[in-house]
Amino acid sequence: MKFRINKTVLTDAVSQVSKAVSQKTTVPILTGIKAVLDEQGLYLTGSNSDITIQVFVPIQDKDQKQIIVEKTGSIVLPGRVFSDIIRKLPGNRVEWEVSETNQIIICSEQARFELIGLDADEYPSLPHISTHQSFRIHTNLLHTMIRQTHFAVSADEAKMVLTGVLWQLSSGKLTFTATDGHRLAKREAQIEGANDFTLTNIIVPGKSMSELAKTIQDLEEQVDIQVADNQLLVKTDRIQFYTRLIEGKYPETSDFIPKDWKTEVVGSTRELIQSIDRALLINRASHDHVVKWTIKEGNIEITSVSQEIGKVTEQIHTQVDGSPMEISFNPRYMMEALRSIDREEVLIQFKGTMAPFTIQPKEYPDTLYLILPIRTHS
Repeated sequence: MKFRINKTVLTDAVSQVSKAVSQKTTVPILTGIKAVLDEQGLYLTGSNSDITIQVFVPIQDKDQKQIIVEKTGSIVLPGRVFSDIIRKLPGNRVEWEVSETNQIIICSEQARFELIGLDADEYPSLPHISTHQSFRIHTNLLHTMIRQTHFAVSADEAKMVLTGVLWQLSSGKLTFTATDGHRLAKREAQIEGANDFTLTNIIVPGKSMSELAKTIQDLEEQVDIQVADNQLLVKTDRIQFYTRLIEGKYPETSDFIPKDWKTEVVGSTRELIQSIDRALLINRASHDHVVKWTIKEGNIEITSVSQEIGKVTEQIHTQVDGSPMEISFNPRYMMEALRSIDREEVLIQFKGTMAPFTIQPKEYPDTLYLILPIRTHS
């Protein structure tokens, strides 16, 4: 195996696959990055058993020659060290040679590294997706849907199904749902050309959703989604992102969403975020993590109390329709919901002091957040 490659292209590819490389594992070879060079280009693969990322670097991209091949071959490189080396190499061109004894020589300008590699045949194969069914979605929409839901998954592995995001697809409508039992995030989108494809109980781990978001955040293209054999594959021309799915039945959540309300608030997303952020200056050091809203005609009074630090009270102008009320909640839950909303105004609907309340972008019902209030003694 011997070739020369553009350093920027290699750095980008290594950065992508490194997201999946195991740091702690009972399978030592998974701490490495598999490299395969053939007549088409270079394939780099990283895996931690839960997710697998493969990046393809073609020999030529449009009019630019990216790789000059002298000899094809394959090797597994020490992942973390290799990633750091490539990132810090001088020059614009990397020379790479692998001997018959799996010794790797990497050179760029005055720098020369000699590494010990492993046999690529020992590296696990890519997960097998035995289906021809797939649907397409643009990376911008997929990234947005992940960003607006994955933060609400549970961190409690005793409730494993809640540590993932539920994917559902029916009649061309894709829905992501996440809940930790105290709050819920839901995002819907209509997907062109997906009317014949159905997903019912696909639970993608929250950590995989986070890594997928990082993988596609700089892409501007359509991706193919395939699901089969307890695996989900997100695929572009250059990147394949595999994740295992969580086994189990996701709970029915639609019954928790109130069908009617007694008090409705329309307010500025930015002003609500800023007011809660100020309340957290007092609340952050408290063990209670509670903010109280007193809702009355024309405004909300925000109150936060800490026995150790003191108290903050603030009023902000909002549109209020319905009965005056008081409600207390976890401010972090509210902040994460509001920060994920891309609209200037939000609609918040309350059914009662101890009933779940919903948050939505005003006039955009495709996104919904639900938060359970907190009972207080004040």
